[in-house]
Order: sequence, then C-alpha cells, then structure tokens
Amino acid sequence: MLPALRQVIDASPCGDLTYLVNDLGRAFTDAGFGNWFRDRCIEAGVPGRAHGLRKAGATIAANNGASAHQLMAIFGWVTIKEAERYTRGADQQRLAQGAMHMLESNEATN
Repeated sequence: MLPALRQVIDASPCGDLTYLVNDLGRAFTDAGFGNWFRDRCIEAGVPGRAHGLRKAGATIAANNGASAHQLMAIFGWVTIKEAERYTRGADQQRLAQGAMHMLESNEATN
C-alpha cells in the first residue's frame, strides 16, 4: 500500500472490513463506486472516471518498469493479458527511445 494512502486510511473512520462506504455506511457496489466517483469528478470540474484512474496507475507503473506480474499483483488481475497491454506499450516506448540513434547514418554521426 502506498504510504500516502495508508496515512489517509489511518486518519479516516473505517469499518471492520471495508475502507470505502456509501452514504448508508455500507460497502460500495462496483457500479455504485463508479457512479459516486464520476459525480465527484463532475463536481470538481475535472475529467475522469474510476476506470481511468486505474488505467493511469497501470500506465505509470509500467512506464516506471513494473513487470506484467507486478502489475497483476498490484491491480488484482488473474490473467497476464491485461497486464501485458501496459507493459507492451511501456516496452515499446523504451525500445524506441533507445533505438532512435539507429536511424541516423554513420556519416551523420561521424
């Protein structure tokens, strides 16, 4: 768990097994949390949805070198397919950046 998240959780009232609760004090359903998060984004005047936040986190982790199996552990994915979507993109960026000099002719670099 990220230290910043641990600080917020420690400072917040929590139930026995649930960190996020709805207005009735019950655990959110998946759809209920998504709708709540969308409404908070609209109120704040920012674009975004809960799924987009998850995608952003996976992209950041992959770009910082996380492996497909590390992404699976972080995001709870049970198959490698979703994780590889992010690592493939990050690997492609790293490989392209490392190879750009290969597009120059030897004459241009001498």
